[in-house]
Amino acid sequence: MIPDRPWADAMLDQAVEAVLRGDLRAAVAVLADSRGDPEVRALRVEALSRAAAGASRSIEALLAYDQGNPDLWLWLGRVRLEEAWELRPDVRARAVQADRLHAYRTAMDQARQPLLTAATLAPGDPVPWECLMWLAIGLDRPRGDKDAVWYECSRRWPTLYPAAVARLITLSPGWGGTAQEMLGFARAAAAQAPEGSPLPALVPLAHFEIVAAGRTPMTRGGWFSFETQREIVSAAGRWTERQFGGAHPRSIEAHNVFGAAFYLSDLRRPARGHLARTGGRFSRLPWSHLGDPGQQYRRACARLNL
Repeated sequence: MIPDRPWADAMLDQAVEAVLRGDLRAAVAVLADSRGDPEVRALRVEALSRAAAGASRSIEALLAYDQGNPDLWLWLGRVRLEEAWELRPDVRARAVQADRLHAYRTAMDQARQPLLTAATLAPGDPVPWECLMWLAIGLDRPRGDKDAVWYECSRRWPTLYPAAVARLITLSPGWGGTAQEMLGFARAAAAQAPEGSPLPALVPLAHFEIVAAGRTPMTRGGWFSFETQREIVSAAGRWTERQFGGAHPRSIEAHNVFGAAFYLSDLRRPARGHLARTGGRFSRLPWSHLGDPGQQYRRACARLNL
């Protein structure tokens, strides 16, 4: 099992290991290599930022010698986002954690300027705007602000998978949206997805969000109605990994999503088919809806004899 690394990117694996050892040089090279491919770039900056959480001062030191590098500004902004998320107080305890909530919001807001600088230095790059979408979610900005950053991101790269996930979360009942609007977005994105894109995985993700928001019993076999299961089966059928240049960078994430949905629906054969393709690499979503992602993923694989 390889925790929280849902990708098939050897360069990224090596860079993450280097960052965890305190060596940032490999990460800088890997981010520079991703210019021009927003899907790879978004995945790499997300992964490297999680690995570098707590090391934002070190990235600031690199910027002192390279102020015009959009990769470093993007990385700094996303690292500050990850550092801020770690400060976020539990919703139920916010009334008694005013100081922690203030620290969280202050830390979150400190990610804004580096991301805007990255967007200015690389005007065609949608990834800074994808990160700003998570910033808007984290700060619970007004809907108009969330719509504006989504517009800026989607006009640069309409099918960017992590941006679509951020939009899905924005529209979800748990973040002030509605199930109808969220499902409408997921279905439209799936229907219009280019060949090879994992955007059809938004359909089961939306249903996971609905169940989680409704706080209905999250037990195996009791998650999804028969009609929902049919829709997930249809979405899986629309997804194909045939595309020029090989599998999509987010394919393993999508296999986790479909595998978890089929497992919870007691559809063992498709569950096995998708989870076998994860190669032991699990993603936070959707497993976090069940509890500890690693524990839940391992349990599913064990019950499916994988």
